Amino acid sequence: MQVFRGIPEQADQPSVLTIGNFDGVHRGHQALLSLLTEKARALGLPAAVLTFEPHPREYFSAAEAPARLSSLREKLILLAASGVERAYVCRFNADFAALSAENFIDGILVRGLAVRHLYIGDDFRFGARRRGDFAMLQSVGRVNGFGVESMATLDVAGERVSSSAVRAALAKGELAHAAELLGRPYSIAGRVAHGDKLGRQLGYPTANIQLKHRRPALSGVFAVSVEGLLAARTVQGVANIGTRPTVDGSGRPRLEVHLFDWQQECYGAHLRVHFLHKLRQEQRFESFDALTAQIRRDADDARAWHAAHTN
Repeated sequence: MQVFRGIPEQADQPSVLTIGNFDGVHRGHQALLSLLTEKARALGLPAAVLTFEPHPREYFSAAEAPARLSSLREKLILLAASGVERAYVCRFNADFAALSAENFIDGILVRGLAVRHLYIGDDFRFGARRRGDFAMLQSVGRVNGFGVESMATLDVAGERVSSSAVRAALAKGELAHAAELLGRPYSIAGRVAHGDKLGRQLGYPTANIQLKHRRPALSGVFAVSVEGLLAARTVQGVANIGTRPTVDGSGRPRLEVHLFDWQQECYGAHLRVHFLHKLRQEQRFESFDALTAQIRRDADDARAWHAAHTN
């Protein structure tokens, strides 16, 4: 998949396009992307996605913006896996927020991307003050020679599939529910960095996954599986994601994974951690002895869960 930062002044070829944030690339997104790629194949054109960085809600109110389900890198990986051939990452800033709906259509859809067919969600709005809507796109599309289709919201067991619904499930520790909405277990990917080696001192060495500035959508202690190591299989483990209140007063979230039966160093490796089952909430302990005893119980509980759920 080709990734473009920004929109070209003039398209090099026409495209079939969809627009959205695609946070988490859940089953609703996947259904939309399936329509996109099918249409692109039929027209012999590249399937393209226009997405935004940062998320518009982060731009307008960072403190109130929802936790991201996926980083930009993870989102692009998921889009590529869904058959998208071109991803245009548009910087959402003051200039873009002030862009009129008419200029969005003319400068981006018509000139910059030469759209021949456009798919949008049924609640899509665009342009300054959200003036642009489906009816406007259809009207302009007839004049400029591109078709427009909207896709109704996908329901799973009577529930609307959305990034908000996934976040709510993760926040409550309902990982099976989140996986049903996503079409896969929820995961976080990142590079292993050096930490303070406290886990090693306590007898449970951990791989510390960089979260950078991302606020995670879940917290607590989990049974996990990890891929990306120098192994042909995923590796089972137990993970803590949170602020480590017993040992760290910074409040900065961290993801630490203890890998079962793994002796090799993995600093610098890019790992993907799949969250399979929540064991407990994160909590503060009065001593390192109490913390160590709980880590031992967590590891035993995670091993028992894996043993009961691994074919």
